[in-house]
Amino acid sequence: MTPRRGRPFASSSLPGIWLAAGLCLSAASPAAAFDPFGLFGSEEEPLAPNATALPYSLRITGTDDDDLLKALQDTAALHRLRREPPPDGEGLVRRAEADLRRLPEALAGYGYYAGRVAIRVDGVAIGSESAVAAAARAAEAARGRALVPVKVAVDTGPLYTLRSVAVRDPRGAPFPEALLPERFTRVDAEVPARSATVLAREARIVDRFRALGHPFAKVVSRDPVVDDAAHVMDVAFTVDPGPRARLGDVALSGTADIDPAVVRSFIYAEPGDPYSPKALADLRRSVAKVEGLGSVRVREGERLDAQGNLPIFVEVTERERNLIGVSARYSTVDGPGLRGYYANRNLFGGGETLRVDADINYLGNDLYARQRKLAGIDSNGLGGRLSATFVKPALWGTRTDLVANLFGGREAQQSYVVDAAGGTVGLRYRFSDTAFAQVGLDGQAGRSQDALGTIDYRLVGLPVAVSYDSTDSLLDPTEGFRVTASATPYPGVLGSDPGIFVAKAQGSAYLALDDEANTVLAGRLGFGSISGARLDEIPANIRFFAGGGGSVRGYAYRTLGPRGPFGLPVGGRSLLEASLEARIKVTDTIGIVPFLDAGTAYAGSLPDFEEPIRTAAGIGLRYYTGIGPIRVDLAFPLDRIRGDRNPPAALYISLGQAF
Repeated sequence: MTPRRGRPFASSSLPGIWLAAGLCLSAASPAAAFDPFGLFGSEEEPLAPNATALPYSLRITGTDDDDLLKALQDTAALHRLRREPPPDGEGLVRRAEADLRRLPEALAGYGYYAGRVAIRVDGVAIGSESAVAAAARAAEAARGRALVPVKVAVDTGPLYTLRSVAVRDPRGAPFPEALLPERFTRVDAEVPARSATVLAREARIVDRFRALGHPFAKVVSRDPVVDDAAHVMDVAFTVDPGPRARLGDVALSGTADIDPAVVRSFIYAEPGDPYSPKALADLRRSVAKVEGLGSVRVREGERLDAQGNLPIFVEVTERERNLIGVSARYSTVDGPGLRGYYANRNLFGGGETLRVDADINYLGNDLYARQRKLAGIDSNGLGGRLSATFVKPALWGTRTDLVANLFGGREAQQSYVVDAAGGTVGLRYRFSDTAFAQVGLDGQAGRSQDALGTIDYRLVGLPVAVSYDSTDSLLDPTEGFRVTASATPYPGVLGSDPGIFVAKAQGSAYLALDDEANTVLAGRLGFGSISGARLDEIPANIRFFAGGGGSVRGYAYRTLGPRGPFGLPVGGRSLLEASLEARIKVTDTIGIVPFLDAGTAYAGSLPDFEEPIRTAAGIGLRYYTGIGPIRVDLAFPLDRIRGDRNPPAALYISLGQAF
């Protein structure tokens, strides 16, 4: 299809530009493959003249637009095949002739519909059959002594803009506003009439109908009309929405060693549910949570079944069962840490996972070593933990999972040391891919040493927890929100000493300010409360503290809150903290994140605000990778604590966003 004034535009030329862009990747120089960040420049070594071929030099002039220049290069055979010189002058001229036909299409693809291209081979203009022989002779004259100079001169002409977009059904009638809102056809002023712009608008319109339950929506025709006098384009699409559908049966294939019933328990879509691309994306994401699975592909059927539903096919592959890994972390305030782990992702063939973690950490900037010694706390700043976690998903083919954990070790913090061991066992019911509830039995015993004294404690509790997560990514969310809440009574009748009640809640929300999610606002709010015992009766590791990389950055980990003897932090019975971030992408891989954190712990079981809220501000750098962003945060405490030797800034490095 072409614009009505005859210049090629659609079906043939639009995809052709991008096909050429894909082909150019194979022609990239070897040096470029080893210079992914462009740190060493992109100059190519010129070919040397020789007697068996006609290497040439190429120069493209007439545009300062880097994107347009790249498109011209991707389209031009003269550029793509420049490392493969033709054997003779006629071959070079024929190559130039082909580009003389192609390059105006590249200009049109960028909105220059009146653009012109001229090509000269050693000063001879290409454009007529009589010029072929003359250009070929001129090229041959350089054989063996010099590169043949080839010049492509581009005259872009005026940039055409998109004036209007119209969408009609196959009968020629416009769609009602409720079905296709005006925002899908509205055109902002001075939008270039580029092929990519038109194709993107077309894709948005098709996606709109698919989101409304029409899986086979398609554009039947694209009718662009160019107005040379006004330098504008009007585009009309004819769209066939196709039938509206619901989800049909889900067929599962690819399981070899994992019980298919386990995988099916993670499929929450039911036959008859409304169809939408999001429903299929959610289905894929939920199935991918089975740790024993590798790839997960969700494919739509090509036609509706007898009930008018769309069959869905889920194709999976399995991963290696055993996994061994090591990870490291570092903070200038919290210190270094090293973790090693072993995991089996399909222990008995039912998708069971067993993970053993060993963690060692050391206080890097030990702010309270002298005070701990004065308080009689036996600690050299070295701590560690050994834990094992077992999960049996889909008990009896249901959505109920068995979760168990055992742990033991020493928690060595700036102001306390706790030696403890314990475990939990619970049942987790998955309501959907976004929500679950869990109940269980929790027990631990140990010895806590801090400025308030030494406590030998024993806790046996009945934890209840709920979680909801509607975000679009675990490590780098751009929309949705997360809420977790838990309540654990540790009553004396079960043997707890002390008898306490612990409640925690945290929520975070994410809002993208643009369609590409290049700017995202993120906020977090946390709360905690302990009741039933005095502060000095509660083990230090159960009390609430603020501060650290996942709390109020800039302050040492678990140091914010009430102070006890020798100025040591002793924690509190309640907690209130909040964070706000602006996550701004500068490029596809680099981002900056200004942030503000605030919070502290309180002596009472509810925040009484007698303790000053501590705040910190900072700036972060993000490097976005395929598995998640690498985070580097530099935080500055805004409320310095008198007498503390906390450094004026703290550096944090980790994988994933702060929350």
